Formats: sequence, C-alpha cells, structure tokens
Amino acid sequence: MSVRLVGDQPGLIGVLDLQGGVHEHLEHLERLGLPYKRVKQASDFADLAGLILPGGESTCLARLLTIFELKDVILQHHSRGMKIWGTCAGAILLADKVVGEKAFLGLIDMEIERNGFGSQLDSFKSEAFIGAVSEEPVPLTFIRAPKILRAGEDVRVLLRMDDYIAAAENDSILVTVFHPELTG
Repeated sequence: MSVRLVGDQPGLIGVLDLQGGVHEHLEHLERLGLPYKRVKQASDFADLAGLILPGGESTCLARLLTIFELKDVILQHHSRGMKIWGTCAGAILLADKVVGEKAFLGLIDMEIERNGFGSQLDSFKSEAFIGAVSEEPVPLTFIRAPKILRAGEDVRVLLRMDDYIAAAENDSILVTVFHPELTG
C-alpha cells in the first residue's frame, strides 16, 4: 500500500488528532518531508490521500469518533480511495473482527485481540526484519499491544512473530500492533 502521488509529490496525510500518539506521528512526517495535517473534524478530510489512526486507547478513540460523527466520514473517504494506517489502537479500529467485542470500522479482514500481551507492565521492545520496509532489523515498541490472530486471504502479512501477526496490509489499509512512531 502506498499513498498516491499528486504530480511528483506525495498526497496529503492526515493524523487523527482526538487522542493517542498524535505528536509522534506528526514529528516523523515532518522529518520525512511529507505533507500532513491534523484531522479533528469532517471538513479536515476533504483533501486527504491518507489517514493515520494513532495508537492510544481503542475504546476511547471509537467513542470520540462516534461523538464527533467521524466514523461515517472515514468510511466514505476510504471508499473513495483514501488509504489508512492504524497503529496499535488504530489497528483494532480497522479490524473486522475483535475478540469479545463488536468491530468498529471493519475495513480489513483480520481478527485481533485487544491487550494480547497483557497489561501496561507487559509492554516490551524488540527488533525484527520487515522486508517491505527495510533491509536492516527494525526496532519495535509494543505497549499494551493487541495481537492479530488471523488475516484474511486478501491481507498480506508483513511481519509474523511467534504465533501472531504484528503487521499486515491490504490494498488500502496498513496495520501495525507496535508503535513505529516511537522508534523511528
């Protein structure tokens, strides 16, 4: 999955700015020289090529998206071609199956388990080779991370660790259960 180019330039990327790791994503987009903006209301979506749903607390993010009437806005813009990347809580929002809960956006065929590793105390750092991203090992930070238990046929697994999937994509959605914005 890649965000479409406008001429020779990457399209505008929005970072959902309701709760969670917004600042860290914005810093990385700035460092990469990519065009970006904070997204807080429906009118902010008009010119986006892509959207980042940051890590945070998935239940809180779902409630805020409902309160601010942004769920349908996201679904409409996605149906018109907007790409979406969900990190940690964002991945939970994008899954079409969430263990023990109702799915929220349901835009990628996968089953995910909230807090799959346990509590905040069970958070950890690791490294892994992700061929689609780098030829070198990539540092990974897992904070109350979910586990992707299953991915559908149209989903490409980018990183498998032990018995779970840590990163996956389809043609329009990217999900990571770790926080790349915290490690670069």
